[in-house]
Amino acid sequence: MEIGPAPVLAALVGVFHTALYVMLRGSAGGRIVLILVAAVLGAWAGDAIGARLGIDLLRIGDFRLLAASAVAWLGILFVAIASVLGPAGKAA
Repeated sequence: MEIGPAPVLAALVGVFHTALYVMLRGSAGGRIVLILVAAVLGAWAGDAIGARLGIDLLRIGDFRLLAASAVAWLGILFVAIASVLGPAGKAA
């Protein structure tokens, strides 16, 4: 069984952008796992979308880094916006 480079690089890109988001924001609270999953899946989907659209501005082998990074940030923003608009946690 062989794992291609896309899932591994998507995980690296997702972890990097999650860490960058937490550094910029200061805290992610209990949403860190959701943000990480959204960033990794977004990076993987961004690579696939970049391949379909032919976006080849910045590549690592067959992995389209620019498209992966853009969609990873879309995933992070989706989780951040959903957490703000969603129901509030139970008050203590």
